[in-house]
Amino acid sequence: MLRRLLSYGERLRLSSLLCDIRDRRVRPRIAASVVVRSLLVLFLGRLGSLHALEQTRRSTFWCRWLGSPLPSADTLGRVACLLDPKQLRDIVWQIYTRLKRNKALGATSHGLMALVLDGHESHASYKRHCAGCLERPVNTRWGWRRQYYHRNVTAMLLSRPFPLLLDAEPLRPGEDEIEAARRLLERLLSSYPRAFDVVLGDALYTDPKIYELGLAHGKDILTVLKRNTPDLLEDAQSLFNVSTPRIETSARLERRSWDAGGFTSWLELGRTVRVVRSQETRLVHRQLDRADETLLSQWLWVTTLSPQRAITQAVVQLGHARWEIENRGFNETVNRWHVDHVYRHEATAILCFYLLAMIAYNLFHAFYHRNLKPHRRKDLSYLHLARSLACDLYRKLPAEPLHPP
Repeated sequence: MLRRLLSYGERLRLSSLLCDIRDRRVRPRIAASVVVRSLLVLFLGRLGSLHALEQTRRSTFWCRWLGSPLPSADTLGRVACLLDPKQLRDIVWQIYTRLKRNKALGATSHGLMALVLDGHESHASYKRHCAGCLERPVNTRWGWRRQYYHRNVTAMLLSRPFPLLLDAEPLRPGEDEIEAARRLLERLLSSYPRAFDVVLGDALYTDPKIYELGLAHGKDILTVLKRNTPDLLEDAQSLFNVSTPRIETSARLERRSWDAGGFTSWLELGRTVRVVRSQETRLVHRQLDRADETLLSQWLWVTTLSPQRAITQAVVQLGHARWEIENRGFNETVNRWHVDHVYRHEATAILCFYLLAMIAYNLFHAFYHRNLKPHRRKDLSYLHLARSLACDLYRKLPAEPLHPP
């Protein structure tokens, strides 16, 4: 199955793109392309560590895929520090371009392509640190301690039937998440000018800098409205409390939605915005005691989308779609793809490993949805396919004699 997936990658020109990878070494004994191809299989097999990958060195798979033996774990980590993240971002762009050209990436029912931005902290430590680590004081049971951590802003394209991870931008020492998000969004607007129509974010991204950047390039913005914009929040709640909502009901959900535009309370932005409120009453059946429980939740979003471009239901759908980056992005990549593992504690290496995980993630989902037949996808889960990829590495290991202890 692993060879079949990599063969599918040839349709996306993956092999030629990987062979063009270079690093900063002048006379490398092991080519950078060999290292990158090895690390790609590390994430496709979801092995979780460089030492786990090194233990498969005797597999006959490597000579066929690399044309040479598998490099050691130390070599893989050392060369990852010398890679250029731009080359890996170009591979992600090439995969997107091929899939888009093949009509593999579709929009949802409302017809708008959405890009989600969100921050992600990969790891934190009180002892291990590098030159690119961020620092913060933490009040512990032993008093105030200095904690080192790495954090980035990740971008996900909400296409159907599967999303794509497009890019990531690490936070630099001394800057906040909005600055990194602006840098990432500027690069995406240049590299993917027609890939998305609206940018989604949580309440932190209800910031004039993000809105002004998106509007300057013809992109709409939709973010969560909370107390960090108090004047706009107060005006919207005052209006919605005296207006009649639109009610939608289904078997286990009742939604009351309010929609109003023309708000001028956000003085920092300097233009009118639209606010949508959704109050949802959901009936949940608990498995533990077999009892039904009623859950009430309320959401408020601020957006530049006009009612002609996105009706109220579309705004609510987009607002909830922001959780895709949490569920199918961070949750899946952290728990299944081991992206938070520190393969090499160096800022460039951490970013390159994360970008390689994005390439593997996109390739895996494209293979599952575009190459496997529907009857195969019906009986083949993501996890089973991932285990089958790892089995191909171990299956080709030569048998070793068993020695008594």
